Order: sequence, then structure tokens, then C-alpha cells
Amino acid sequence: MGSVAGADLPAYSGLDDPHLDVIPRTADEIARIAAVTTPTTDFTQAQPFEERSAGAATVRARADANAFSLPSGNITFEDELQFKLGNGLFRKLWVSSPSSTLASDGLGPLFNARSCQRCHIKDGRGHPPETAEDNAVSMFLRVSVMDPDGLPDDANLAQIADYIATLPDPTYGTQLQDVAVQGHPAEYTLGIDYEEQPVTLADGTEVSLRAPTYRADNLGYGPLAEGAMLSPRVAPQMIGLGLLEAIPAADILAGADPDDLDGDGISGRPNIVWSHEFDRPMLGRFGLKAGNPTIMEQSSSAFVGDIGISNPLFPAASGECTDLQADCQAAIHGDGDARGTEIDAEGMALVTFYSRNLGVPARRDVDDPEVLRGKEVFYTTGCTACHRPSFVTHRLDNQPEQSFQLIWPYTDMLLHDMGPGLADNRPEARATGQEWRTPPLWGIGLTEQVSGHSYFLHDGRARSLLEAILWHGGEAQAQRDAVVDMPPEDRAALLRFLESL
Repeated sequence: MGSVAGADLPAYSGLDDPHLDVIPRTADEIARIAAVTTPTTDFTQAQPFEERSAGAATVRARADANAFSLPSGNITFEDELQFKLGNGLFRKLWVSSPSSTLASDGLGPLFNARSCQRCHIKDGRGHPPETAEDNAVSMFLRVSVMDPDGLPDDANLAQIADYIATLPDPTYGTQLQDVAVQGHPAEYTLGIDYEEQPVTLADGTEVSLRAPTYRADNLGYGPLAEGAMLSPRVAPQMIGLGLLEAIPAADILAGADPDDLDGDGISGRPNIVWSHEFDRPMLGRFGLKAGNPTIMEQSSSAFVGDIGISNPLFPAASGECTDLQADCQAAIHGDGDARGTEIDAEGMALVTFYSRNLGVPARRDVDDPEVLRGKEVFYTTGCTACHRPSFVTHRLDNQPEQSFQLIWPYTDMLLHDMGPGLADNRPEARATGQEWRTPPLWGIGLTEQVSGHSYFLHDGRARSLLEAILWHGGEAQAQRDAVVDMPPEDRAALLRFLESL
């Protein structure tokens, strides 16, 4: 973790938290927070409250596939009803227009899934197609082209320092949809080829990594633009989002060290994006490259892009249809009734509340000797330089579930260059083609239990936690090489620690 006071750098000035009703911290609280979030050097026992990954919002650890689907542990009875209503909308299957079910019509015409739950199955992570017959319902390709003059055409974006100017593909927009309503062709079929790449560890163990190549096959509307950049995305897990949203921007920015002034090889940078919700630049927090600033905005963009459902932030009734897809633009849509858009503000508020309050399961085996040894390996190897163990959330006036909680997400919420092996070579806002936001690690050990697989990274290429580590490069190359070289018992302990999260 960088030691530069990122919040004081000119490029980050004015990045506060307009989405939160904040009660300022006292000087005493600031000192207490600094003490409690300083990484430990004692690995003989678990730290106080370490088992409670989400503070008071932590939920009990279940042994079934519903481990990620419980409401915040500190939610009130009244708000649990609101959570359940949001869950209903999250699971809702949308239908095409015209339909007698006016509250559920408006699907597409182009889409990737008919509901949020179809991608975020059991609120967990998605996966790439496993067989030729499997579909890509929880995975898609983003697409864009570089702006020819290299400068943002939008004056709002031009005020964001180091913003990388890209444009939607003129025919296909910013996301490829592999399904369409009746009478319309889908945009493409996802194609993936894998090449096995062996890696030999220092003890002679051989691990095979699968290196993917992605294709947009069966293009339904003609060729992609010259130079079109494709980025594969697997749906991430949903837990703990409200707590990540409640971390003070200043605390995240304080970890930024874009020029590596402390010389630790880690150059975390914040993504800064334009908020459609607040009409101003904000710190990016959500999405694999931190391209959205709030849960509301992330959810709204997913509704219009993934399902083709218009909403107050993104009101285009035709969803992702472009001007060159004339039949799609002219199709019957579901807006214009009492809702206004195909999902209205009340519905979006319920979905956002649900997403904000999906609880994080409690840690398992925090006092186990092998887990403690693995934790020591994780810390001393330098993994905490990006996977920051803990934060304390803002004290909030109207969000008691997220207010002033000591949380253990193991992320710094910043962008890091992960090297050419993991590069998608597609910029997003300030994120380069080799940068990704550090993903939170909480709940990672329950992936197979919840999602039925053990696929990791932004595109699910890694089939195990060890494979995921071995794909690390760039700023994490030294840590990756240390794992290759370490004794087998230390590597096993490291994996055991990750499985406990």
C-alpha cells in the first residue's frame, strides 16, 4: 500500500462522497481508526473482530449455496422487508413488449440475460462457458474504439486528468449482447480458445494455466469497427457492496501512489469517472476497472446494458441499440406507461437497497494454526500492498447497516497494472488496458460452495486460487514469483488462509 497522501494530489481534489449522508469523524475517532487498521505484525493469534469481516453487518457462515444471499446482519425487521422486495426485482424475469404484464415488459431488444440473478447466480460470481453447449449468460464482451483525436469529446470528461478517450463501436455500442427478442438478430456469439501454459514451481510441481483468446463470432450487424477493443467480463460476486460504497474516498485516495514515490513497486491509482447520478467527477468504486461510482449507477448501467431495461439514469428505451441498428431502435418498447421508464425510480431504489445490503459471511477457522501461518505468508510476501486488509466506513446518518463498521475486504479499491498476461488492452476512464481494480477477497473461499465452480479473475480463466496467483504480473510480479519459490508448506498455508476468507 502506497504511503503518499493521495487525497492531497491535485488530480484528486474535490473527490468526496456526495452519495453519502456523512457525520464527520472526531479527532479521537481518526486516531482510533488509524490504530485499528494498521496491518498487524503478530500472527500468533487472530486479531480482535477479524472473524466479523463486515463488522456488525456480518452474517453467519452457511454451508449451502445461499451463503451470499442473506441481508446485512444488523438490518432492522422493517428494512428486511425492503430487502426482500429488492430481491424480488433482482430475480425478476423481464419479458418483451408488448405484454399484458406491463410492470415486467421492456426486455431488450438486445440483451445478455433476462434478470440480474441470471448473471449473478445465487449472488455469486459468474463463469465462462465450460462446454460448446454451455451459454455465456454470466459473461460478455465490452467493446470500444479509441477516439481518433485522443481527447474526450465530452467537456465533462475533459476535466478529468488522464482520462483516456474512447468511443462506443458505431454499430455495436459499448457491450455485445448475445441474445435478442423474437424478430431481431443477436449481436454475436462468444467464442473462446484456450492454450495451456505450464508453470513449474520451485519444488518441481507443475501447474497449467489456460491462456484465453476471445472472439466475437456470428456478428449479427456486420463487422466491428477497425481497431475495436474487446474486454471479457465475468459477473462478480455481490456481497459487501454497501460497505465498499461507505468507505471514505479520502481513505482510499490516501493509499494512491501513482509514481511509486515510496519505492515499493506498487503504484495504485484511483479511477475517476463522471457520475450521471450526481453530475460531477467521482471516485470509481464498482466494476472490474472501477468504472462506476455508486451502487445505483452500477445497477442502472447493468439494467440498460445487460437486460435492455431503461431507467431514470439511462432512459434509452432501446437499451444498447445504436443508431445503425434501425430495426432495434424502432422496436416496441416498454416505456411510456405509469412507470415512465421500464423500471422506475422506486424499483431502482429497491434493487440498490438489496445490492447494498447483501451480507458478508463470517470468516472460518481464524484461529487455525495453518490459517494463521498462511496469513503471515500473505502479509510478509507483500500481498497486502494491494489487498489492504481493513477499513472503517463513514459514520452515516441514514444507513445504520453500513455506518462506522470495521470491515476486512482485502482490497485497496485502486487500479493496478497487472502486466501483459492479464491485460485486456481496453482502457476505461483513467484505467489503462493493463490496469484492474483490486478485487475484494472476502467470501472468496466460499466460491465453489455458492457458485458451483472455482473460477477466478476478471474472465474466469483461473481454475483455482493458485492459478489466479500465478497469473499476477506487473506490480504483483514479485509477489507471484515469491509464491513460485516458496516452500510447499508455506504455499499450502497461504491457500488455506485465502480459503478462510
